[in-house]
Amino acid sequence: MSSIDTFKIIAIDGGAAVGKSSSAKGLAQRLGLMHVDTGAHYRTLTCALLTAGADAEQPETIPEVLETLNLSTQIDGRSARLGINNVVPADADLRSSEVNANVSKFAASPQVRQKLFDYQRSLADLAREHNYSGLIMEGRDIGSVIFPDAEHRFFLHADETTRAARRAKEGQTDSIAARDMMDKSRKTAPLICPEGATRIDTAPHTLEEVIEKIANLITKDELL
Repeated sequence: MSSIDTFKIIAIDGGAAVGKSSSAKGLAQRLGLMHVDTGAHYRTLTCALLTAGADAEQPETIPEVLETLNLSTQIDGRSARLGINNVVPADADLRSSEVNANVSKFAASPQVRQKLFDYQRSLADLAREHNYSGLIMEGRDIGSVIFPDAEHRFFLHADETTRAARRAKEGQTDSIAARDMMDKSRKTAPLICPEGATRIDTAPHTLEEVIEKIANLITKDELL
């Protein structure tokens, strides 16, 4: 059982294929946290928007569709997954080439980001209600926008060659450079390394080493 006094929030940001999800899931298991992948949130909304006929190139088509989408949460193991109108999309649908090509475009929409802002913030309370010892949330604006006052904030990065190789190994088609450019240049909540966050280059390390490094830094901070 956790208590509000010991409840911790960990923010992990970074671009595509830097190892955010794998590291966050490993840390959630190790530290007894609820895991939230906000990249999956944007993929879920992108999938729903495309299905409903919204066009990322025509922003005026987005608000009306968003109003029809009700957000819900399904706890799957330690992960809290976003559902749209009580349906959680399959992982294969979220990783389709069409979603890959459109997710950064829809994520640049202020209306889409506002739709998710309060929902994502509320997940800390959900984690407390389910007696987790804390929340680990990964994405591109967690330490800068969603939880800027999180006790622990990390920014993962790796060179483009390493990241492209990771995507290829997963059998996915994803334009790393193009997505980086869109995420960093959008006007609303651009991808940045939050001031004061700890930067970690994941390229020269195994997943286990990255998890160990972050866990040790969290423990060190809490002992200070």
